[in-house]
Amino acid sequence: MHPLPRSAPAGRAPWIGPAAAAAEHERRISQLSDTFPLSTGEGAEPPRPPVRGMVAAAVRLYRDGLAQSLSGSALVVSVTADATSTLREAVRLAPDVLLLDASMPGALALVNAMAESVPATRVVAFAVDDGLEAEVLAYAEAGVAAWIGRDASAEEVVEAVLRAAQGELLCSARTAAMLSRRLAVLARERRAPAATRAAQLTPRETEVGELLCRGASNKQIARTLGLRLTTVKNHVHNILEKLEVCSRAEAGAVLRGTARAA
Repeated sequence: MHPLPRSAPAGRAPWIGPAAAAAEHERRISQLSDTFPLSTGEGAEPPRPPVRGMVAAAVRLYRDGLAQSLSGSALVVSVTADATSTLREAVRLAPDVLLLDASMPGALALVNAMAESVPATRVVAFAVDDGLEAEVLAYAEAGVAAWIGRDASAEEVVEAVLRAAQGELLCSARTAAMLSRRLAVLARERRAPAATRAAQLTPRETEVGELLCRGASNKQIARTLGLRLTTVKNHVHNILEKLEVCSRAEAGAVLRGTARAA
């Protein structure tokens, strides 16, 4: 005799036997496979591993909130509360991205230490005051991969972390303007020593240099200036030495740069 099917108590799902349970399991697996198909064909790209993130903030509310925001899109491998433990855990775990609260004591020094000890880990600075240009530039020179303002949303924080993991920079328009101005200043500072070196050239060397910039050969320079070939060679040698470069192409680039800057 077959036992009568059991009736489920009120409020519970009806009882099913092992065979029916197995069939239900297979049905659910099939639905998941349809929703998230696995690429198994030849040449298919393997699934990317999740971004391994780390959160560092002195305030527990910040730590918990940031870790929770990241957990849906990245694997949070560690949460720390001070610079010392953060550096220690970063060296041990080598995460892809560190989300760092910039208001944490020692945050800027930590970024510099990370660049030395864990250079592959990208640092995303959270709660940076983009109204303070000195602070923004200090973090830029330390090597942060992104800046997130104090009023950023959870979605913007997650986006910054994921983009940093891909080698992309995310910052506000104000921060971008600050970085652009800083690059311009650095470019001018780099050109200044070149202009100083170019000023050491004699009038004849300057004439030779102008022709060199136009791509003239030694023979063409000699013919244009009415000089012996050996004399031109000596002038070119002196130009390279005074400009502290190794080739005619480098000398031409320096001279053209100083001419534009003048």
